[in-house]
Amino acid sequence: MKNLLLLPLALVPSMLAAQLRPDADVLDQMRYDVQYLASDLLEGREAGTPGEKLAVDYIAGKFGSIGLMPYGDSATYIQSFTFSADPVLGPNNSLQIGRAKLKLEEQFVVLPFSGNGVARAKVKKVGFGIQAPDLKYDDYSDEDVKGWVAAIAIGSPDGIHPHSKYLAYHDLSARAAKAAELGAVGVVFYNEDKDVEEPTLSFNAKVKAIGIPVFYLKGDSYHEHIITGNPFVGHVDVQRPQRTAYNVVGLLDRGKENVVVIGAHLDHLGYGDEGSLHRGEKAIHNGADDNASGIAVMLALAADLAEMDQANANDYLFIAFSGEEKGLYGSNHWTKHPTLPISTLNYMINLDMVGRLDSSNVIGVNGVGTSPAWAEVDRVLIGGLKAKTTTSGIGPSDHTSFYLQGVPAIHFFTGTHADYHKPSDDVEKINFPGMLNVTRYIESLITTLNDDGKLAFTKTEEVNTENTPRFKVTLGVVPDYLYDGKGMRIDGITDGKPAAAAGLKVGDVVVKLGTIEVTDMMAYMKGLAAFNKGDTAPIKVIREGKEVETTVTF
Repeated sequence: MKNLLLLPLALVPSMLAAQLRPDADVLDQMRYDVQYLASDLLEGREAGTPGEKLAVDYIAGKFGSIGLMPYGDSATYIQSFTFSADPVLGPNNSLQIGRAKLKLEEQFVVLPFSGNGVARAKVKKVGFGIQAPDLKYDDYSDEDVKGWVAAIAIGSPDGIHPHSKYLAYHDLSARAAKAAELGAVGVVFYNEDKDVEEPTLSFNAKVKAIGIPVFYLKGDSYHEHIITGNPFVGHVDVQRPQRTAYNVVGLLDRGKENVVVIGAHLDHLGYGDEGSLHRGEKAIHNGADDNASGIAVMLALAADLAEMDQANANDYLFIAFSGEEKGLYGSNHWTKHPTLPISTLNYMINLDMVGRLDSSNVIGVNGVGTSPAWAEVDRVLIGGLKAKTTTSGIGPSDHTSFYLQGVPAIHFFTGTHADYHKPSDDVEKINFPGMLNVTRYIESLITTLNDDGKLAFTKTEEVNTENTPRFKVTLGVVPDYLYDGKGMRIDGITDGKPAAAAGLKVGDVVVKLGTIEVTDMMAYMKGLAAFNKGDTAPIKVIREGKEVETTVTF
């Protein structure tokens, strides 16, 4: 309760402790939770795997024992969602040019953006496959590729380097898409420039297929095979599986008007998913800190709040999100398909990596700019913790999804470390007394907010999800990482940034940036990298089923 702050703050912990489970019991339970969730049995809890489902079942069981109401789908604790898993090659990939049957991996490969099917036609060389009207250059000016397999060199007229004036046309998927647009039934790339590196061959779910088969010839064999008029038969079999992952949702129902969301992500990297920083042999990434620690603190909060009279001003919705490591999939899904109205949400507390509190006793609290009420963070004195705050509502964790829906949201974080996203993030390195301090800190914060009613929401000023060295500019948007269609769907827009100035809106799907066709997230990032601060470029979006064109200045 807010009037607790009228008392000496040193008395607050003892007052709360009288209403809570003994510290020793909480510590024992958190140890058990982390030891199970971060055990090899769960194989790293990658979203969409049996190990993730074991974690889901465990958390659902804990929700039931605490007495939370099922608030997932169909009166269960579980909310399921599907996502695209990384593609894999199927058994039927082959290539014959002329009379030569080429060997997969040894002489040719299927490129990650290839469509499935058969390309049966004759080869036609079309130079670099570039149409650049702004540079008065067109490899197709004298070549009609309709019904042909377009043979394209992966270089450019002035090479592949950061200062190439054709930089905006280097992307191979965009060149293949251009050939398909012009009627080609397939594309075969080859490399005749020894200074040009071979294309990326790894499959990624974020790379979308262009619709026709696309191959790459390895080595120098193009000399004998890439001859205009040569017969070409290529089969592509790329399997793009859909996986199902699960959020776990439970409500502490006190019949109140407002609901506080307390969340933590349950998934990790399995044997070393895309985000792994491990550079050795394949190994289980148990994710004890990231984020078994957050789940354990969330479960401790659920059990405590169920017993606390001081925390009776709200209902409390506890959500264990999956798919956070793949791009906030689970929280994105819940906020788009909420199991109770978004309008009832008071605020959101996100717990992500809270298991490695060090001797400085500093805890990160991100997102305090999302409501004036978060000023209370600096007034809570529990366990000697010192809050280090940031204001932005956007960050690489699940509170972002709630901020984008206009919900005040903060993220608790005890800091990164050398074991981040590595197999060495294991249970023996967890600071359980530190996790208990974090738990008590949050409980005290919740009670101080009791008399505030519904917290006011404020937009934060600095939102830059593209803040990486390879980008010289930002569009000022938050992408929808769960969007599975063509293009890049905008999930959030920052005031004062280029997208806002250009009149773009949440829900717009960017399909062209400058001269670059935006087919997926990877193409969007490549397109963004082509611009410098001060550049102006045309941008095309799909808005409510219609094409809208405008210009954006970076």
